[in-house]
Amino acid sequence: MTSAPSDPTLERHFKGHRDTVTTVDFSCNMKQIATGSMDSCVMIWNTKPQMRAYRFDGHKDAVLSVQFSPSGHLVASASRDKTVRLWVPSMKAESTSFRAHTATVRSVNFSGDGQNLVTASDDKTIKVWTVHRQKFLFSLNQHINWVRCAKFSPDDRLIVSSSDDKTIKLWDKNSRECIHSFYEHAGYANHVDFHPSGTCIAAASTDNSVKVWDIRSHKMLQHYQVHSGVVNSLFFHPGGNFLITASSDSTMKILDLVEGKLLYTLHGHQGPVNCVAFSRTGEYFASGGSDEQVMVWKSNFDSAEGNDGVRLQHKTAFSLQALPASSTAHLSHPSVLRSQASEPTEHFTGQDSHTAAHTQSASRSGSHSKATQSHSHRHLSTSSSSTHQTQTRGLPQHSSQVQAQSQFSDGGVPPGLASTLEHIIGQLDILTQTVSILEQRLTLTEDKLKECLENQMEIGLHLQRREEA
Repeated sequence: MTSAPSDPTLERHFKGHRDTVTTVDFSCNMKQIATGSMDSCVMIWNTKPQMRAYRFDGHKDAVLSVQFSPSGHLVASASRDKTVRLWVPSMKAESTSFRAHTATVRSVNFSGDGQNLVTASDDKTIKVWTVHRQKFLFSLNQHINWVRCAKFSPDDRLIVSSSDDKTIKLWDKNSRECIHSFYEHAGYANHVDFHPSGTCIAAASTDNSVKVWDIRSHKMLQHYQVHSGVVNSLFFHPGGNFLITASSDSTMKILDLVEGKLLYTLHGHQGPVNCVAFSRTGEYFASGGSDEQVMVWKSNFDSAEGNDGVRLQHKTAFSLQALPASSTAHLSHPSVLRSQASEPTEHFTGQDSHTAAHTQSASRSGSHSKATQSHSHRHLSTSSSSTHQTQTRGLPQHSSQVQAQSQFSDGGVPPGLASTLEHIIGQLDILTQTVSILEQRLTLTEDKLKECLENQMEIGLHLQRREEA
């Protein structure tokens, strides 16, 4: 039996996208995070402090899926413009593009060996490609509506897909046949993921539920009804004991799969949370939302688990079978948080070569029940705004100065030093607000410049046509 993990803490947040963040992924070495957005850009964030982010412009419409290759040397992105791009995640950011489908591409996923890609599209097909030369291999065609997501199993033998036709299908990669269909009755699955053991799948549904199925017995093992909105994304912890979910109800949930209960409800995003992903080691996870923000959290599971996460990886799939569906009660524990400014962004554009955080912590409070049907859980909240003032859910809003005063006085810091620190924090708040205003003005300037260039091109073309006439 494992001891309870420590509370997750919000480590940093990044702001640079100009529209809803739709997808997020970590590189294998945790040095970079890739995100995609409705603003048609892919961004690469460097987790090392003071390192600039890169904006990659190449797609002509919303980017709906990004993923690092297993080696970390490439990033694949899928877009509403019907193409897939492969980027080198560096300052030069060379990219190659290929038209993958005849409609929106909603999902792209690397195989475990990094040799193949699987894509899913609104043209109702799933396609498999080679990474080298992007050669088309085969197509899977039994869905009768948009395909939202497709992923390889950990051993690359299977592919799982979810569709608006209310089915989740398992495919044999070698025979290219559908070996089983799981049926959703109340909604359809936005997102699916394989358990690290390869024996289970989890699905995030539009009926606000999360379901876990055994792919050998084809039985549903667990059913969580813990969200009050559509579940947009989910991701298994690499150790196999936890599952994180993201929902339009503006929360993320962390589920304990071994105990079959809800551990945490995390608040941070203002509005729907669209994507979530663990790092390769599970030490961190990241989330993206309609508030245009990317948040990086420290999971703190390893401090309690030790090596149990790896040891239980294959055991978990069997333990799940004995657990009933869990429904969890809510206990709120407000948290006092601190915020800093977001980092600058470098922006690169070109024809075939396109390139383009801050620390918060939550306090621990309360305990949770060990029962299966009715559990209490930790409810962590954080809030970030353009002025970077801190707010706790359930408590009145406080300025940074007030928080600093209470923290310093409680710690026994001399009044003179506390006053100086309060003044410094006040100046940092002013500086942060100034940077935020400058960022907004820079964005407006970039938009105006783009508009002028487009007008100039139109005038040039018009003059050229007149001369030819």
